[in-house]
Amino acid sequence: MTPSTDLVNGRAAYAQRRWADARSAYEGAREAGDLEPEDFVRLATSVLMVGEFEDGMDLLTVAHQRFAADGDVRKAVRTAGWIGLQLMATGELARAAGWLARGDRIAEQHPDQPELRGFSHLAEGLGGLYGGRVEDAARPFALAAQLGDDYGDTDLSALGRLGQGQALVATGDTGRGLTMLDEALVAVTTGEVSPIASGLVYCAVVYTCHLAFDVQRARTWTAALDHWCSSQPDAVVFSGECHAHRATLFRLHGAWDEALAAAHLAEDLYLRGDRMAGFDAYYECGEILRLRGELIDAEESFVRAARFGTDPQPGLALLRLAQGRAANARELIGRCADLADPGIRRGLLPAIAEIALAVGDLAGARLAADELVGVAEAHPLPFLVATAHTVDGAVLLAEGEGPQSLARLRAALRLWLDLDAPYDEARCRMLVARAFRAVGDEDTAAMHLEAARDILAELGAVQALADLKAADQPTHGADGSLTAREVDVLRLVSEGMTNKAIAAQLYLSEKTVARHLSNIFAKLGLSTRSAATAYAYEHQLVGADRPPA
Repeated sequence: MTPSTDLVNGRAAYAQRRWADARSAYEGAREAGDLEPEDFVRLATSVLMVGEFEDGMDLLTVAHQRFAADGDVRKAVRTAGWIGLQLMATGELARAAGWLARGDRIAEQHPDQPELRGFSHLAEGLGGLYGGRVEDAARPFALAAQLGDDYGDTDLSALGRLGQGQALVATGDTGRGLTMLDEALVAVTTGEVSPIASGLVYCAVVYTCHLAFDVQRARTWTAALDHWCSSQPDAVVFSGECHAHRATLFRLHGAWDEALAAAHLAEDLYLRGDRMAGFDAYYECGEILRLRGELIDAEESFVRAARFGTDPQPGLALLRLAQGRAANARELIGRCADLADPGIRRGLLPAIAEIALAVGDLAGARLAADELVGVAEAHPLPFLVATAHTVDGAVLLAEGEGPQSLARLRAALRLWLDLDAPYDEARCRMLVARAFRAVGDEDTAAMHLEAARDILAELGAVQALADLKAADQPTHGADGSLTAREVDVLRLVSEGMTNKAIAAQLYLSEKTVARHLSNIFAKLGLSTRSAATAYAYEHQLVGADRPPA
């Protein structure tokens, strides 16, 4: 029988990724009763790509039933698996389990066809990856990929390698994991993988690159995803996620207006049917608003992000810190970190350290900094190393280790400049300025503070500008150069504590306390502990109701 004009047009539009045209033509062919089972799959794909999820699921159901009626076991199992995986991805776990069980039941009836178990392996891997058992996820994904290779199922191969790479990154094997992700995307970029599978791989790889602090990879694959989405302008699904990833990169590179616009586009595409864009869209919007000091609107965005069942951290905890609710910030970030797998946890470490310093938990900040430095040493990616140097430098500064802190922070600053990350550069310059003050170089400190002020003003980083203003206030001392840690030591000296007791109180060595005391004497022109105590009371560094020791 000669195919109808609608069927020919539908197939042509599908091949050219003109999803709205494909849907329209295929619907005409369907009314005429011309669709083959594989055409129902193409129609379902077209409907899904324009953002109509339930209609797409209904059409895949029809395709599954047609394949089963025709005795095409492989395609019947495949469509059942696709329905199950997409329902799982959108959180409809009961329906997903039902469809995956149906696919498994059919596969069990054909033990001579092991390739039928591929989607079952994918589902098992996803259950481990998102069910808190990441160490169990890599094996079933690897089995799925191998079956795809053995039986020529490129979707199964790509999705198996995607999951395997995500599982490896989540368990800390970042190098092997990222290589696996690259391999999965090569198959996508060569056109070997179907549209829905391609979008899943693109978006998951970019997300995982951000998770691994691999900004260069994220930038490369986001550009590829952007090109892929642009080649099919009427697509809704995956386009929202693409804009959310673009917003992340815009934010990193200081283009905050563009970042906010991309985040709002992602929100709009979520409302139009890109179910996977919701969390990233609202979270990214919250982050930009937080940095701009628009804290009420930022909180609203984080609350919306939380509705998707994912903890909006570290953004919400840092928002609480900016609101002056440090104890609540610590509680939020701590609870999230306790439940996180290694891949998620590493992204929380900078905030854990920042919040710990804010509440005076120097030991907790040191633990977070050491953990992050260890990750960076194992996976020396520029963004990760810059972050680790910055966090470690901030903690060293709080510990009173001015020279060591300065060396670490200057190394971080060079990396932030190379990465073209102006906000991170400015925050690092603020720390560098404090470190130069700690070693007595007030002129260089002032230079870095001025540079940071210019960057933050241009960005509109209201919150960081307020922090900078506070940091720029002169400290107590004849030459205005006492560090915060030296002030801490001076307070404890005024309370009559010995060097040993001060070391225990501040988690320092006695040698470090002695060095701080020597610096205090030199800066203030003093020579005895009694004189230092008198100075502390004169300058109100201790409570007026407490008598000098």
